Amino acid sequence: MPKPPRPWTVLPHRPLERLEDNLYAIEGYVPGVPGLTRRMAIVRRTDGSLLFYNAVPVDEEALAAIRALGTPAMLVVPQHLHMIDANAFRERLGVRVYAPRATRDLVARRVAVDGALEDIPPDPAVSMATVAGFRTGEAMAIVRSGERVSLVVADVVLNVPNGPGLRGLVFRVLGLTGDRPKLPAPIRLRVLRDRGALCSQLEGLSRLPGLARIVTSHGPIVADDPAKALREIAASL
Repeated sequence: MPKPPRPWTVLPHRPLERLEDNLYAIEGYVPGVPGLTRRMAIVRRTDGSLLFYNAVPVDEEALAAIRALGTPAMLVVPQHLHMIDANAFRERLGVRVYAPRATRDLVARRVAVDGALEDIPPDPAVSMATVAGFRTGEAMAIVRSGERVSLVVADVVLNVPNGPGLRGLVFRVLGLTGDRPKLPAPIRLRVLRDRGALCSQLEGLSRLPGLARIVTSHGPIVADDPAKALREIAASL
């Protein structure tokens, strides 16, 4: 019997953070993984509608602040491992749900999916792409704020620092944490099928004019030379 959808469940999270006039984020915790954080990005499109990347339920104060930004309209589920709260988000905010075509069927097991990334109405403020060479076709967003560009990602770039205790040791041994942004080996082994395609894409993204930051789903935002971080990840593959 399929598991019932997870209800709107608020875990501890930080206040709404403004990154640009049209880009915001909220960082909270990953359910069932103590100490690991996750981040939801919120893009205000030029028509005033809001696009959410990676659903994270929030408390009433944060929800009111989000609604003050614009009209909730769309949720992008980056891939099937980031869908745990997608159904609750759809029900609470009435958003339409989009997922990469390659992982759409897996996402649809937990939430009704309205379309693939290509079906999202175009907007000059944000464009969607998929991670090259990933079996899951993981979604990424390129957000333009004047002359600045932000790259919003899920698991292709992790920036999780080493943590304390036994859990921290296990994560460190597995290569999931470290002192610089990375694509950890366990993720590469699980989803990477074309190293050359991903290297080429990361190198191309590193040359985006005005690249100001990488908005990660896990770990601190990469704002210190994000282009270099992308090139180093490409070189490490």
